Order: sequence, then C-alpha cells, then structure tokens
Amino acid sequence: MANIDAASVVEWPEGFTAHAGHGGVREAGDDVSIVASDRPTVSAAVFTQSRFAGPSVLLSRGHAAEQRFRAVVTVAGNSNVATGPQGERNSAEVVALVAGMLNIAEDEVLISSTGVIGRQLPMELLRAHLGVEQAFGAGPLEVAGAMMTTDTHAKVSTRTVGGARIVGVAKGVGMVEPNMATMLAYLFTDAAVAPAALDAALRDAVDRTFNCLSVDTDTSTSDTVALLANGAAGEVDAEEFAAAVHAVCLELTEQLARDGEGATKLLRVQVTEAASPAQAKRIAKSVLNSPLVKTAVHGADPNWGRVVMAVGKNTEHAEDLAITPERVTVRFGAMEVYPSETDEGQLAKLVEIMRQDEVEIGVTLGLGDANATVFGCDLSDGYVRINADYTT
Repeated sequence: MANIDAASVVEWPEGFTAHAGHGGVREAGDDVSIVASDRPTVSAAVFTQSRFAGPSVLLSRGHAAEQRFRAVVTVAGNSNVATGPQGERNSAEVVALVAGMLNIAEDEVLISSTGVIGRQLPMELLRAHLGVEQAFGAGPLEVAGAMMTTDTHAKVSTRTVGGARIVGVAKGVGMVEPNMATMLAYLFTDAAVAPAALDAALRDAVDRTFNCLSVDTDTSTSDTVALLANGAAGEVDAEEFAAAVHAVCLELTEQLARDGEGATKLLRVQVTEAASPAQAKRIAKSVLNSPLVKTAVHGADPNWGRVVMAVGKNTEHAEDLAITPERVTVRFGAMEVYPSETDEGQLAKLVEIMRQDEVEIGVTLGLGDANATVFGCDLSDGYVRINADYTT
C-alpha cells in the first residue's frame, strides 16, 4: 500500500470522471462539482445526526440503503438547510438534473450542499448550468476546490491497494465536530468490494478519523461521508482495503484540522489507559475542545494546568468519577508536565514545544487499556474574524 502525493493526482480511479464549474451559487469560482462512475457501483455513506439536517442530507440518506450511489453532486456556497418544502423540491430537482445529464436513476445520485443556512438555492442559475451538457475532465484537486467554503486550500488524499486506487476529497474547516460523519468527504475506488465489507470499512474509518476531529465543537447540518466502488480494477484483499480507506480518511482528517478556520497549528490529543474507548475519546475531546487549552497552544503559553482542568471537569459519566490526580499523567510531546514538577527551565522547553506547527498533548488515565487520538487546531483571533464576517 503506497501513498501518492496529492499534488500529483490528475486522474481518478478507473471508470470515474468529474465536472467542476461555476453554477452561480456564489459570485465567482467553481461552486458545482459532479463525480460519476461510468458503470454501476457499490456504495456506503454516513450522514450528520443533526436534528436540523438539510434536504440534501435527507434525500441522500433515503437512497443510501440501496448502496448504489453512482454519482456525487456538491453545491457549495449554500447549504439549503432550514429552507422548508421548497428546499426539498430544490434538492430533488438538482438530483433529477444530474441524473438526466448522466442518464442514470435519480436514486443513484448523492447530493450534498454546503454554505450559508436559511437561503434557497438559486435554481434558475442551477437549471441553466445543469440542464445542458457539461465538460467532464476535472481532477480531484479541482473538485475539492469547487467544494470549498471557508477552506483555504483543496484537500485530496490517495492510496493504492493491490491493483486498485482510492482517491478521497474533502472540505470543511469550521462548524466541525462530527456526530456520525463530518463535513463533506467522498472516497472513490476502482476496487471490487462486497457491500457489507465496504460499509464496514467506511464506518470503522470514520469512527477513528473524522469522528475524532473537532475545530469548534459545532456539528454541521450537512455532514456527509461516502465511499463509491465500481470494481473496474478487480478484487483486493479486504484487510488491506480497509487499512487503505482508514489511511485516506486519516490524512484528510489531519488536512482538515490543519486548515481549521484561523488555525496556525495542528493539535493532537492522545488519551491512553482509559476504562473504555468511549471514555478515551470523551476525555480527549474535552481537552481538544477547551478554549483555554486551544488559546494556550496558539500563544505557546506553557499553562499546562488548563489540560488538567479539562480532564477533571468531566463528572457526568459514572466511569469518569474514577479519574483521580494520583493516576493521571500529562505530557506535551515527549515532555511530562504532570505529576513532574516544572521549573523555569522546563517551562522554557515547554514553550519551544508549543511553538511547533504540530502540538501533541498526551493524557494517561491509569484506568484500563483503551485509548483514543483526536485531531483539531488552535484557536486564534482569525477564527473570530472569519465567523463574525461570514455572511457579510
């Protein structure tokens, strides 16, 4: 299994083609993308559990059980969320237009929308764009670019497994703390994989990657992750395939965390020796999501006591009541800061660790053998500016 530099990717796996163009959703730049297979596929998909899930999610979720998505269309700049019955009709019409363009069934089209909440899609413009023949020659970077909202660059990851390839694209750097899925991320492969194995590989990868990501603790109304396999390259080893899917998802997760709104640093939090996997992830997220921890990381302030605070504030779950100061250790990188005493010289070393582009915080609970690693970023004044001015 080999990694391929994303910048060198110019082609999709065998049988997939793509379109990226300007549909008029935003003032300039590509805002509509379509990735499609020239043959039937097996698919798997997971979606946001938000109670305000948008019409695009609801429509795609209804079709996902058939596991035969053959095309993915993304509209960027407008989430089509909280738009009522008209929004539902608009999503269905976009799907119908794409299905007609590709000559496939409507339930073979997955639709995603991302952007501002509460505004209707500009259907007259989208009809004009999707109602005519469009060029299909866009590469993964172009599609990933067309999906962006506040992202600063396109996110692409690829792996090979046997004679097949997996290409993943993703977007989402704000309103990110997934619940079931996250942001928008699509994986395409020419491997032949059984439906159950495909679904299992995706769900396991999502649980250990995208669901371990948080930028600002907010779960999007449009979260969607999908994996399409058209079998053009033949069968591959199931375990190797699952490992490759995980590797693509992990790389995309770290790319998203690095590009978090206003981010200047990638932040990893690893919790070990927890009583359960759920506890490990919960405590790790508690540290990762603490504004005080995130701002300390941003400013390279060696105030490691904020990590202790973020661990100790967890009192709502019974198993967390077993956490005691005597069992806990805390480190930044390889440097233990608790229970070791930190003098001025050690604090100066800690400052240098926190000035790096990547900062890892480790917490050992001493309660069991479960562990989890979560991914995020620092909190800067740039995040405030981006979101204070998002619609204006």
